[in-house]
Formats: sequence, C-alpha cells, structure tokens
Amino acid sequence: MEDGLQPCGPRITRGLGPLTATVTLRPGHVQPVWAGHPWVYAQAVERVEGGAQAGDEVIVRDPRGNALGRGLYSPGSAIAVRIYTRDEKRAIDGGLILERIERAIGRRRAIGLPADDTDGYRLIHAEGDDLPGLIVDRYGEVLVIQVGTIGVKRRLGPILDGLTHVLSPRAILDRTSQRTAKSEGFAVENGVLYGDAALGELEFVERGLKFRIPLALGQKTGFYLDQRPLRGRIEALARGRRVLDAFSYVGAIALAAARGGAAEVIAADTSGPALETAAACAELNGLLKHVVFEHADAHEVLARAGRKGGYDLVICDPPKLAPTRAAKRRALDSMRRLAAAGCRATTPGGLLVLCSCSAAIGTEDLTRSVALGARDVGMRATVLERLFQGPDHPVAAAFPEGLYLSTLLLEVTAA
Repeated sequence: MEDGLQPCGPRITRGLGPLTATVTLRPGHVQPVWAGHPWVYAQAVERVEGGAQAGDEVIVRDPRGNALGRGLYSPGSAIAVRIYTRDEKRAIDGGLILERIERAIGRRRAIGLPADDTDGYRLIHAEGDDLPGLIVDRYGEVLVIQVGTIGVKRRLGPILDGLTHVLSPRAILDRTSQRTAKSEGFAVENGVLYGDAALGELEFVERGLKFRIPLALGQKTGFYLDQRPLRGRIEALARGRRVLDAFSYVGAIALAAARGGAAEVIAADTSGPALETAAACAELNGLLKHVVFEHADAHEVLARAGRKGGYDLVICDPPKLAPTRAAKRRALDSMRRLAAAGCRATTPGGLLVLCSCSAAIGTEDLTRSVALGARDVGMRATVLERLFQGPDHPVAAAFPEGLYLSTLLLEVTAA
C-alpha cells in the first residue's frame, strides 16, 4: 500500500434500514422487467407503499403481487427504480456490493485487463456490471468514480470500502456530474475521496501509449476509455494516409494515427487546455513532430478541408448530441449536417469515421443520417465496418440502452 493511504477493510453493511416499501407496476409494463431489464420507469409505477424515501431499497412487484426484484428508489427521476437483484430477500448491502466489485474485476481479467500495455480501462460499468448508477474507471493506480443515483450516493461508504479492500488504489476521485446530482437530489463535491489528496493528474497507458491528463480537464472521468477499439483500428488504417481528427480532445486518436505511420495528422479542438494536454502526450510518446494541433471549431476545419480537396481519413467523434430521447430529432438533424461536412472533407475513395455516443441514436439512426448527409452533398457513403464501445463496457442482453456508443467506418465516393 502506498505511503499516506489508510487501510480500509470492507464494511459489510446489512442494509440501510428496515425494508417495508414496495413498488407495484401497472398492467402492461411488467414484461421488460420480468425479462431482465434493470429499469423501472416512473410511468410504469402503479403505486408505492411502505413510505419509501429517496435511495431506499424497495421490492418491485407485478400487479398480482409477484416479486420481480429488489432495487434502489429514485422518486424524482424518470427511472423510479434500478433493480440490483432478482432475489427479493437479498439486501443491497456491503456484501452484495463487494461481490459485484470482485465479479467486475474478474470480468476484466478474463479479457486481459489490466495488461502491461494498458492500465486505463472501465472497471465498473453500471448496469453492465449489475451495479446500476455506478461508474468506476481505472487509470493506473487511481480510480475515478461517477455516482448516478441517490441510492448509490447513500451507499458510497461500502463502495469505497470494497474498492480499497480489493485494489488498494493510490487514490479514489469523485467526478460525478453536477447535473446528475441535482436531478437525483444530492450534493456532490468533486475531488479526492480517498488517498493522495495532492494528486494532480491521471497517468496511465493504453495500447502502449502513455497519457497524463490533468484533473482540471472535465470530460467524463478524464478520458474516453470507451473508444479504445476505434483507436486501434485507426492506427491499423493510418499508414500513408493524410488524417484529420476533427474533435480531438486530448489527441488519443491522432496519436494512434501518427504511430500507425500516417503521412500527415491534423488534430483540431475548441479547447485550448485539451490541445495543450494533447501536445504534451504527443511529446511524451515521441510523436510531437508527427501531429499538428489546431485550436479551431470542428465544423470550420471540416469545411476548409472540403474546399482544399479533403483528407484520406477523417474522424468525427462529436460530444453527445442527444442527452435525452426528447432531443433525438434535433440530434439527428445535427448528425446529418455533420455527416455531410465529413463527406465533403474526405477525398473520393477515402475513409470517414462517424461516431455517436448517445444511446438514443443507434447504429440504424446513425447510418440513415450518413446516407442523407452524403446525398445532401452529392456523395455516396458505404459502410465498411461497425464498431462499438470496448468489452470493458459490457451490456446486459436485456438492456439495449447499455449499448450507447456506435461508430461507422465508411468509404466515401462520388454519387
């Protein structure tokens, strides 16, 4: 254990109070939950009995009184209950939490994580690891968590105990979204929850590339760990090609292209601090002279590239366009325009990569947006490959919403 850390064994709590509350579903809303979907939407709730408070454990029942599972209650959310176990008698306590943490770690080991060349990855993927409302990412010796529900917030002690007991990290940081905390009705103060309070950056390796990310950068937990498969694919495709990474953030895709032997790499982003970090990471890996970093709006960069004849490989991985399903139509319009700009920025016969990190926009929606966007500019796009989030972001078969990241690798030609 590192100097300055306090040993912290797991507190096997036996619940946070007597369980008397039940949530009964309306007729017609039982099938998805019965089949294994972990969410109970507020509109599916017929009645709540037993005085349930925010964050309490509740039993979910069908209209006939049959138990469907046991979960955590979020009365102010569109998702009223997130189910943790199908056993109505199993408490959501420190024992269950520790068991799920150990299972998640074992799942990553089975796919080779951590490895000598990769110690940055997702350790716990909420519903995908049967811990709804909890994200834990590992960056070398540091863990970063995001709390998604009031129920998880109330159980943060046992969660931290389980993580420190099993992994003995240098530090655990909280990077919970203020927006999420407000919607769930709890306060959050991002920072070091455990360990080295002087920590200033996240240091890790991915596929042998070294990264140092200042804590001041606020995207997700610090890095887009879910795009590791895409970065590997870009590296394999980059040799001899002129590459434009239009939403580069800290340059992870650009560095992969440069290491893959690209003839030219342009990495553009609107964030000055992100580009500074990208340049520092490029230097750390001996790739600084192979990448040009440009502080510019992605749409302007794409438009300019189109006017100048385009690039051989263009990557468009924008921020989330549809944070909610209600925003889907507007997001699809934006994706169509981005696809059009990406097609224009790609040389005829070249490759375009278009990504969506919105669960509301699946592969079918994304493909249609590309088809329409290409037509708008007199071009044609052919899907060569489809990629998704990495295997450290598992998805339960009964929970399609867990597959939130869709990527298309396209060949762009004249219509």
